[in-house]
Amino acid sequence: MRQQQRATRQGGGFAMGLIVGLLVGLALALGVALYVTKVPVPFINKVPQRSAEHDAAEMERNKNWDPNAPLYGNNPVRPNASGGTVTPAPAASAPAATPALPPTAAAVPQPGAPRDPAAILDGQPAEPPAPAVAARPAVDPFSYFVQAGAYGRNEDAERQRARLAMLGFTAKVTEREQSGRTIYRVRLGPYAHKDEADGVKQKIDDAGIESALVRVQR
Repeated sequence: MRQQQRATRQGGGFAMGLIVGLLVGLALALGVALYVTKVPVPFINKVPQRSAEHDAAEMERNKNWDPNAPLYGNNPVRPNASGGTVTPAPAASAPAATPALPPTAAAVPQPGAPRDPAAILDGQPAEPPAPAVAARPAVDPFSYFVQAGAYGRNEDAERQRARLAMLGFTAKVTEREQSGRTIYRVRLGPYAHKDEADGVKQKIDDAGIESALVRVQR
């Protein structure tokens, strides 16, 4: 009888311990679940939450986004709706102020022909002076040649003329009797003005050909 009572007590204690263990396990599981839901999860809660305002602002930025915006610099040139380009208008510069003349500047008479005393008393403006007639330069009585050499043989003169032709100059070979000998001269010209002949001579000298300026009476 005592053994049966003891076995019954042991069975009741085991069942009670099992129930208490289950309750304690459930309480611990509930506590862990609550802790996990309240504690922020790494790499997830750090991401900012998006709202409808953020989405609308991002859509507006994407609508007006231009991939070539970094190429425009400080003065952007953005494409318009028709596919062309709109160049920004330059800033309007302020007009330069015109310096005011002193009050006595208008009353200072300009040099010129003497005025009539009566006109001065009446306050009439002075007549502008007549323009001076430019003097015409006198006609040069000489013609000018640029001589690039004088030779005793025609072949040498023709060789020099060909050399000048390769440099872009047109020369002629002329003959002249000098001390009983025939001289072949290579000349460029004639030129009506000395400055023109001087310019041609300078170009020939720069090309490495010695030359001389010859003046001939017209």
